[in-house]
Amino acid sequence: MLKIIIAIVVTAVVTAIISCLVSSKTTRKKIEDQIGSAEEKSRSIIDEALKTAETKKKEALLEAKEESIKTKNELDREVKERRAELQKYERRVLQKEEAIDKKYDAAEKREQSLAAREKELEKVKAEVTKLNEQRIQELERISGLTSEQAKDLLLQSVEDEVKIDTAKLIKEMETRAKEESSKKAKEYIVNAIQRCAADHVAETTISVVQLPNDEMKGRIIGREGRNIRTLETMTGIDLIIDDTPEAVILSGFDPIRREVARIALEKLIIDGRIHPARIEEMVEKAKKEVEENMREDGEAAVLEVGVHGIHPELVKLLGKMKFRTSFGQNALKHSIEVALLSGLLAGEIGADVRLAKRAGLLHDIGKAVDHENEGTHISLGVELCKKYKESDVVINSVASHHGDCEPESLIACIVQAADTISAARPGARRETLETYTNRLSDLENISNGFKGVEKSFAIQAGREIRVMVVPEQISDADMVLLARDISKQIEDELEYPGQIKVNVIRESRVTDYAK
Repeated sequence: MLKIIIAIVVTAVVTAIISCLVSSKTTRKKIEDQIGSAEEKSRSIIDEALKTAETKKKEALLEAKEESIKTKNELDREVKERRAELQKYERRVLQKEEAIDKKYDAAEKREQSLAAREKELEKVKAEVTKLNEQRIQELERISGLTSEQAKDLLLQSVEDEVKIDTAKLIKEMETRAKEESSKKAKEYIVNAIQRCAADHVAETTISVVQLPNDEMKGRIIGREGRNIRTLETMTGIDLIIDDTPEAVILSGFDPIRREVARIALEKLIIDGRIHPARIEEMVEKAKKEVEENMREDGEAAVLEVGVHGIHPELVKLLGKMKFRTSFGQNALKHSIEVALLSGLLAGEIGADVRLAKRAGLLHDIGKAVDHENEGTHISLGVELCKKYKESDVVINSVASHHGDCEPESLIACIVQAADTISAARPGARRETLETYTNRLSDLENISNGFKGVEKSFAIQAGREIRVMVVPEQISDADMVLLARDISKQIEDELEYPGQIKVNVIRESRVTDYAK
């Protein structure tokens, strides 16, 4: 408001000065009158402005006072609320302190009570220990046994019970497993065998060549025996020319050489020109023909099984297995049979059929070279498979099919089972008398080596071993464990086709005489 007043005053003064400069002296008086009136007006204006400013000032002071009162009221209200909250919180804290004090007092009382009870328990424990010692002494006095003796007696009783329960459990589990697995296993194996009917050839060491007449024997012998000597030298086979009518016997353990000699001799007989030079020529032709036949037989085997991608050298070795036999069973026919069985078994359980056939066909490939090289047919077969880049599954199947190492895949287990089926089926093999008697002797020696065995008898051509035990040393529960231990040792130490039944017999006899 003061600024407004000053502005009005300045305006009036400026106006007056301008009026003075403009007006003439003649009008000075008039101007002075006007100035006087202007001064009065300005005074009145200034007074009004002062009054207005004073009024505005009072109003502003009132507003400020009201605002301060309002703020003070709000602060007082907030202070009251805070004080109320603090009082409430203080009351809660006091209540909690009181509760804690009560709990602390209760805990102290409980601790004192527990301490008293602990002392009582210690006294009771001491009394119980004393009574227990008296009871044990009284029991020892009544029974006539010390505590250690009674403990041993109890342990022996428990051991006998556990042994009986263990034997029962083993028997029940074996029976259950046989019932559950026997049906499926028989179904798989019977179906596989029925769908695979492979021939087998008896093992021989001689071949017979038919002659058109007996005069041909002389021509084969030649002057001073030069023809027969040349033929025997070239082939490594003995020619037996005896009284057998119209026949010459070729004798030798190498079937390939014997086949070469047979083909060469038949060609010479047909040709009619028999002399050393012609014999050498025919033997060379026979060797080439046999090699070609082996290759063709190998290809035929691969085609029959349905396996592709085998290295040509392995195919040739497969054909060579046609002239290899084991216990009278032809090695190539056996390999084909194992391959087909492996494929059928793999199909039944959802394994890779092609890989199973491949592994089954090559599992005995080492037999093709075991006559020329040192080592078992398993080690030789593994070397051949590695040499010609066969898969790890096939190599492991070859290495593990006789249990020399652990099978690492389901295919290896299938090949092992198929090999056993092919070798053990009736009519597949024939065993020598020496092998047969040795197996019977080994079976009886294994059984007789166990404690409590009185006698043992291998019967049914080694398919069953009957074990007679001493009744006083072997209980009924021990019989189950003994039969199992004998079976495990037979499995670990002997090789045999099929299975061997272990029959443990415990018999008690009491004899008395009436006089």
